[in-house]
Amino acid sequence: MTRRSLLHFWPAALSAETYAGGIERWRRDYEAKLRSDTGWLTVSGLHWLREGENAIATAPGVLFTLRGGSVRANGRVLIPDGDPVRVGSRTFTLILRGGRAALRERDTASKLRREFAGCVWYPVNEAFRVTAKWSPYREPVERRIATVAGYEEKMKAPGLAEFLLSGAACRLEPVISGGELFFIFRDRTAGRGSYAAGRFLDVPLPEPGAAAIVMDFNKAYNPPCAFTPYATCPLPPRSNHLGIAIEAGEKISAHSA
Repeated sequence: MTRRSLLHFWPAALSAETYAGGIERWRRDYEAKLRSDTGWLTVSGLHWLREGENAIATAPGVLFTLRGGSVRANGRVLIPDGDPVRVGSRTFTLILRGGRAALRERDTASKLRREFAGCVWYPVNEAFRVTAKWSPYREPVERRIATVAGYEEKMKAPGLAEFLLSGAACRLEPVISGGELFFIFRDRTAGRGSYAAGRFLDVPLPEPGAAAIVMDFNKAYNPPCAFTPYATCPLPPRSNHLGIAIEAGEKISAHSA
């Protein structure tokens, strides 16, 4: 290779290496969150509360009471997604889902967390990083999204993303979650390489007036229900089922629920 050709090759190679390194760092951070004390690997129970007193076998000595929309634990008022009740290595956090109250149980000593060997990923491929046309709606539109728990979740869809991938014209409608665009999608790898129910992708909210967004499917990840049967994940609406295989992002693996 001549010096001139080397100079042309080097920036491109360095750029690709830097890009892949950034994706690998993102994936390490993602797995670190999974392994954390509040990560999905610790979720070990989901207890729907009925009106009146509720005793839970894994929380001996604690009586949870639901009355008139208020939940108490031994008299202490619980706030949704607030401070949990602690019992040994377990915590119980009040959540509201589908108009019902439930307790999300976490166990920092869970078998899944102890035995977790890491996620499995498709190789980083920059071809799956696309610039999509972004068409915001005049006002966010309410959608009713089905969940694995059997109820529908009301979520706001702010617009539509359209892009070309693998020679196919694609469109996905995100909802707003956690201050980001939250894409709930399914593609032709589902059940044959990736998680059968679908996957998630987060994209920063575009600035007002923006006509394009960047979608990097190398950062597509499995929903919590891939790790635990006690999640309440939203499912991809039919309109977000893609007719192409997106061989990028997280794959299904031995720990998938």
